[in-house]
Amino acid sequence: MDILIDAGLVAQHNAGLQADLAADYDALAGVLARRGQDIERLTVLAQGFAVAVPSWGVGTGGTRFARFPGLGEPRHVMEKLEDCAVIHQLTRATPAVSLHFPWDKPSDVAALREQALRFGLGFDAVNSNTFQDQPGQAHSYKYGSLTAQSAAAREQAVAHNIECIELGRALGSTGLTVWVGDGANFPGQHNLRGALERYLDSMRGIYAALPADWLMYIEHKLFEPAFYASTIADWGTSFACAQALGDKAKCLVDLGHHAPNTNIEMIVARLAQFGKLGGFHFNDSKYGDDDLDSGSINPFQLFLVFNELADAAARDGAAFKPAYMLDQSHNVTDPIESLMSSAVEVQRAFVQAAMVDRAALAEHQAANDALQSAQALKKAFRTDVGPILAMARLRSGGAADPVACYRASGYRANAAAARPPKAGASGSGIV
Repeated sequence: MDILIDAGLVAQHNAGLQADLAADYDALAGVLARRGQDIERLTVLAQGFAVAVPSWGVGTGGTRFARFPGLGEPRHVMEKLEDCAVIHQLTRATPAVSLHFPWDKPSDVAALREQALRFGLGFDAVNSNTFQDQPGQAHSYKYGSLTAQSAAAREQAVAHNIECIELGRALGSTGLTVWVGDGANFPGQHNLRGALERYLDSMRGIYAALPADWLMYIEHKLFEPAFYASTIADWGTSFACAQALGDKAKCLVDLGHHAPNTNIEMIVARLAQFGKLGGFHFNDSKYGDDDLDSGSINPFQLFLVFNELADAAARDGAAFKPAYMLDQSHNVTDPIESLMSSAVEVQRAFVQAAMVDRAALAEHQAANDALQSAQALKKAFRTDVGPILAMARLRSGGAADPVACYRASGYRANAAAARPPKAGASGSGIV
């Protein structure tokens, strides 16, 4: 199978859209100039934006009840890289891939890294998996992993995380994300304080194995699979654990891992203020779900998150470098299309936040003018920056309209022919 989409096809696609894009871009340039904003500055910013894609996201996900396999989904990590390469080729915003072990454990680490380099990809933070039992595993995680009552199960979970670090080092990664499903489904099932004590003891063993230039990202989730009491359920617990572990431990914010209507942007501001904001898993949520496409439900919330990130960057300068990654699972869409759309939506919020007139906003806040303060944000959010994003892609060698170009390429049909389904295998690894 030809991996990347033919450059001639991409150029032909862009040529058909270029005249309209130029007109839209020039019109927006005039609007922004009247506001004292330079569209070229914003386009350069858009070109420099990057968000990692999850390896598991290019496979078809599922629900607790069923999984509906898609055509041509990747059957192993090498084919996942192929799909990730196409996403970056067309969006020019996803130069790194986040791997999940053991789902993506390669038989030949050097060959995997070589293939990634050939596609122009690098590796973001690696992810450990102690929320599933694997074939041949000596000790079950049914009743916990890093918090398990069984010392042997805890030692096994720590050893797995250390193995992830070693694999990540060989691939060029510099971060480890740790999420556990540990917790309780019944009151009294475990001692709430004792579970956190065991978690911290286990995490200290992992932290000690971190290379000097690595970060550990602690991910929290309100519930699921522990429906009564998740051990790491909120940003406060995550923050306290990161503080206890040390400078290399940071908090990771997954936008879907909160109670409905939680003020996520305020959490972002607090973690940034105290130097513990490590990064993001971008997605969206309506009820208790956490894997919808970014910006599909609440784009204003996504913008408000980036508004806080822009404020933190202005305050803290180059030292402020949160890691950005998509984290979503698709059941009814083509995963490549959804990941491209999400990358564009996250990039959109980033550019919109860069358009906020911060001097005017500060004046309104100082004057206690609540309405005009809110309008200063809404002015940037309501601005259609689509022409900026499309021009950034065009200038970087991507597609003006990634989804349309992808569909015209026939990539999915070609993948279906080259990748016949493998019985019992999931391209995502999730289910």
